[in-house]
Amino acid sequence: MSLRVNEIFYSIQGESTYAGRPCVFVRLTGCNLRCRWCDTAYAFHEGESRSVEQALEQVRSYKCPLVEITGGEPLLQEDVYPLISRLLLEEYEVLIETGGSLSVDRLDPRVVKILDLKAPGSEMDPHNNFDNLRYLDRKDQIKFVVADRRDYEWAKQVMAEHTLAEKVQVLFSPVFGELHPGELAEWLLADRLAARLQIQLHKYLWEPSRRGV
Repeated sequence: MSLRVNEIFYSIQGESTYAGRPCVFVRLTGCNLRCRWCDTAYAFHEGESRSVEQALEQVRSYKCPLVEITGGEPLLQEDVYPLISRLLLEEYEVLIETGGSLSVDRLDPRVVKILDLKAPGSEMDPHNNFDNLRYLDRKDQIKFVVADRRDYEWAKQVMAEHTLAEKVQVLFSPVFGELHPGELAEWLLADRLAARLQIQLHKYLWEPSRRGV
């Protein structure tokens, strides 16, 4: 069993309802999407082959109970599933962030799924797999990355059509450097939307382009 790993690092979780917690990130190489504002394009191709055991050894070295598997798109790699199984067996709290185009049906139900539904501004919205919504529950999270008012209105419509607020936790995140978080906050307040404003905390703690944070 082997994985193409871009990086494994220990940092502060910058997004989701877990923001602010220490977390080990396992970033896998490869992505099938090309979002206009992607901030991890270096994960498209860069990486090295590691066995599941080698990846686990590095995760264990940080002595942190929270692990997020991300990318790129982690579900492109078949051996992500044995990695998840081993992490759960060792009683880690496991999050996985996925771009929303690939099915999450094989993920262990104990894993917290953070599903990134692509708004039109990403230019990847045709790839959204809405069938994934039936595999989510209240612990899982849907993230909308919003560049402008059009993206916001699109996300609000998706929320209503699929009654997302009743099923999952909903996150709205402004595109860093394009939409001011305060403006998005005003929209959420005006509409009394049952969603959480999220900023990429790590980009405020450290230099935004810095890797491994």
